[in-house]
Amino acid sequence: MNEKLTALYNAIQEGDVTSAQAGVRAALEAGLEPGSILNEGMIAAMKEVGRLFEEGEYFVPEMLISARAMQGALVLLKPHLMSSDVKSAGKVAIGTIKGDLHDIGKNLVALMLEGAGFEIIDLGVDVAPDKFIDAISNNGADIVAFSALLTTTMPNMKTTIDAITQAGLRDKVKVIIGGAPVTQAYADQIGADGFASDASRAVSLATSLLG
Repeated sequence: MNEKLTALYNAIQEGDVTSAQAGVRAALEAGLEPGSILNEGMIAAMKEVGRLFEEGEYFVPEMLISARAMQGALVLLKPHLMSSDVKSAGKVAIGTIKGDLHDIGKNLVALMLEGAGFEIIDLGVDVAPDKFIDAISNNGADIVAFSALLTTTMPNMKTTIDAITQAGLRDKVKVIIGGAPVTQAYADQIGADGFASDASRAVSLATSLLG
């Protein structure tokens, strides 16, 4: 790998925002393609962070600071990506389900998905079904992702999937769910396309659903 990309990769893996941004500038000044800066420098680093997390070497704080370093670098790279027509991995509308105000897990999943090359439509917390429907019909979301941290708000996941179905959009979108009380069995029960127990697995799941 190019030494500029290696420096960027290391900065993101270590969660160093300043060095990550300097790495993007250096790579652009060296005339490297925005697409390879994204894929080899940034997405590859976040993949490694995901792997370290799954193997128990990294924990949520490490994953979060790496994701923030990646996001800081992405801010600088985005205008160059747009002008060079780099295709996104897909568009994900993400939010915490209606009645639920927890956002740490949701934010981490959004950061990790962005780190994997997805476009993110962050709908925030306490998201009503019609907001998800709007993201599919008007913003072209390929995936909707919702989380719940409370068992009392979990039924709203089914309500939202039913509303998407009633709007005639269920076949146009993949639905993925997560959150502390949520299980694969619950995902199957309510007709979601997938369940992820953590942010790293959410990335693998989204990638495989659109792959």
